[in-house]
Amino acid sequence: MQALPVQTAELKADQDIVREGDHPTRCCVLLEGLACVYKLTAEGRRQIMAVQVPGDIPDLQSLHLNTLDNSVGTLTPCRLGFISHDAIRELCRAHPRIGGILWRETLVDAAIFREWMLNLGRREAYGRLAHLLCELVARLRAVGLVQDDTCDLPLTQAELGDILGLSTVHVNRTLQELRAAGLITLRGGSLTVDDWAGLAAAGEFDPAYLHLQPRRT
Repeated sequence: MQALPVQTAELKADQDIVREGDHPTRCCVLLEGLACVYKLTAEGRRQIMAVQVPGDIPDLQSLHLNTLDNSVGTLTPCRLGFISHDAIRELCRAHPRIGGILWRETLVDAAIFREWMLNLGRREAYGRLAHLLCELVARLRAVGLVQDDTCDLPLTQAELGDILGLSTVHVNRTLQELRAAGLITLRGGSLTVDDWAGLAAAGEFDPAYLHLQPRRT
């Protein structure tokens, strides 16, 4: 199989990759760092719809939808790979299994979005945050970025608030509650899960919706 032509770029934290209303001609693959899919209210208040980890393609829908209905931005410094739509379409025509893999990617994204809707709509702040942390650790573990239940998670309390629909004060208080319960240690942009079973119970976390596949060794 011929290698895809990929253009790489490095972006600082808090930079837009694509914006709502854009008409992209390429997709981006997140190679390093954390990014997010988000929308803004008329007053400029941000709601983060998804957190992207390395290996994700946050704007895959642009392959078939001409106009983006959301923005994608960096949460941390990121390294990205950009692949033209034409190259992806040609690859899918030549290798139909690749098209199936990309279709599966969109279905998993939809499953995660449904779980986020439940989390935001029906769980209290304590459970919301516990569930989010469980999910991020599970997804980072799947791509080899968790060591001994510890991973880099340099998200600010304001960013957590934009994800969970909570004020910064409420996020701070909830983090303190999770720490006091002995579930997590969050220090210097590093998260350690001290009690996985307890954190999962607090967030009612069941990883089935992530449809993770075991890593091959």
